[in-house]
Amino acid sequence: MLRRRQTGLTVVMDNVNKSHNLSAIIRSCDAAGIHEVHAVSYRKHIFTRHNAAAGSSKWVSINLYRDIGSVYSRLRQEGMQILAAASTAASADFREIDYTVPTAVVLGAEWDGISAEAVQGADRCIVVPMFGMVESLNVSVAGALIVFEAQRQRLLAGMYDRPSLPETEIERLLFEYTYPRLGEHLRSKGIGYPPLDEEGRPVSPQI
Repeated sequence: MLRRRQTGLTVVMDNVNKSHNLSAIIRSCDAAGIHEVHAVSYRKHIFTRHNAAAGSSKWVSINLYRDIGSVYSRLRQEGMQILAAASTAASADFREIDYTVPTAVVLGAEWDGISAEAVQGADRCIVVPMFGMVESLNVSVAGALIVFEAQRQRLLAGMYDRPSLPETEIERLLFEYTYPRLGEHLRSKGIGYPPLDEEGRPVSPQI
């Protein structure tokens, strides 16, 4: 799993506040191999829910922000194209985008949609074409469609066959996932993690 993580693909949740949607989005991200996601919260109660979602997510890292500008600044530094899921006159079909380049997909809140600031700061807007009476999909459903289109393109490009995480990071996370309580204990004592043998057991005589 760690060797297939995609550090060049991420999702930004722009004030998404319903717990079941937060969980569903994070679940889809994990299934698609996304390593970390970002959440922007303008209101205190939403920030609390994002914190709760971060605590319940075992496999995907969640970075929390108070404003969209902060996360956009970080994404720009990482060389990501920023795609806002919003219906505008210039929005492109989400399937027409190249997701094999570093990409961040921005999803908006359930009632208000994506913020004007998030749309204005994005490189491009994308949309899921619809032909029924409803005006929009549930945010977690739309997010899953986009994320798995990105996964499809990256699979075809062989991007899941080569690790994007450094080997040292893979080893660190492997230890923490395998021995969470021991990892926490060693961190609290300032002790480095011992290597694991072929069966995944610590080889240090101190353990």
